[in-house]
Formats: sequence, structure tokens, C-alpha cells
Amino acid sequence: MGPAAAPEVVVADDVAALVARAADRIRAEAARAVAARGRFRIALAGGSTPRALYPRLVTGIDWARADVFLGDERVVPPDDPQSNYRMARETLLVPARVPDANVHRWRTESGDLDAAARSYEQALRAGGAAPWLDLALLGLGPDGHTASLFPGTAVLAETSRLAAAVDVPAMHARRLTLTYPAFTDGTATVYFLVTGAEKRAALANVLRPQSTLPAARIVHRAGPVVIFSDREATQDIGV
Repeated sequence: MGPAAAPEVVVADDVAALVARAADRIRAEAARAVAARGRFRIALAGGSTPRALYPRLVTGIDWARADVFLGDERVVPPDDPQSNYRMARETLLVPARVPDANVHRWRTESGDLDAAARSYEQALRAGGAAPWLDLALLGLGPDGHTASLFPGTAVLAETSRLAAAVDVPAMHARRLTLTYPAFTDGTATVYFLVTGAEKRAALANVLRPQSTLPAARIVHRAGPVVIFSDREATQDIGV
């Protein structure tokens, strides 16, 4: 890929308007991928804004020709209320009748999380050469994390593996996550969904090219990045 370009920032009045605009763009990304290669490969995100977005994606996408991944996952059973997979399943995968064979969930029940991460990487690489994903949806935490790439964690130094287990001391938890190589070099287009005043400082920070917050490396990657934000998150930060 070429040199990094400034991300596109799309500002909507509220969450409802944001998810409507994001859904339109996602449907267009899916149509382009299917027309070009016959498949649409997407990584979903967890969180409240994706929960509002996913019902809008039930129609308008040929899910029979899609491969669905998750950017990260908590180490909980797949039916746990904290599971990103459960949220995606309830709001999108079941209503859209996405074939089970097309959905790749993290095997959080595995006693060997490193092996689970390696298995996930194999599923991702099965799509052929990079980019392995047409689109990745990501959020932004108030601390600047995205997926499960948290400040101060060892996974930030990963340069080759596409998926890894990570200890997150600040959360007193372990997570499974796609890594920088998966998002910076392995994904054609990245969409961030950022809402709420509590995200304002982090968003202002990651938009600076010199930012050291985890999400900034993806925001300023060499490849298309679109940040969908509501006005609460962008108020007084100059976008």
C-alpha cells in the first residue's frame, strides 16, 4: 500500500443518522466485493453502536456470499451476554439468515487460547492472498483502544500473526483479537464507529498523526479509513 492519507470523517447529527449512513456505505462495499470477486469478507465489531447498526444490514447484502469474522472477542461462552458473537448473532446473523458455514466465531471455549487464535488466523488466510478482509468495522474506547488492542499490552508489538490471545490487565481479563497486521495490511477498508462525548478526547487524539494511542496506527494506515461519528464525539475538536 502507499503512504497513509488522512481518514475520511463522516459526522452525523445522532446515532440513528450515523448508523443509517454507515449501513448505506457497507451495503455498497459488499456489492463491490461480490461483483469483483464473488465474496464479501467482513469483520464485525462489538459495542452499542454496532448493536444499533446491525439490524439495518439484515437486508441489502447477499449474505450467502459473505464470510463473517469478528474483530475481537471476550473469553466467555458464545451464549454469554458479554459475547460479541452472541450480539452479532441476535441482531444480524440470525435475522439475515447468514449460513452458519459463513460465520467464523472465536473458539473461546478452547482451553488453549493461543491455539484458538492460530485457528482463527488460518480461517482468515483461507481467503487467499491479502487483503483477507474487504471491510473491518471497529470502535474506539475512551482509552484509545480498538478491537482488543489496549494501551500497554504485548499484542501491540505483534508484526506477523493476524490473530492473538492477549492479557488485558486494566480489564482483569483475557481477550482474543485480530492484530495490527490484520487491520493495517490485511484489510481493504476500515470503518470506525465513534459515538458519545466520552469518546471525544480519544477521537481528537487519534486524529493527530503523531498520536501513540493504539487505534491511531489503524486510523493513519496506508489504506482507506472512514470514521463515522456523531456530533457529541466531534464537538469542538475541529472536524
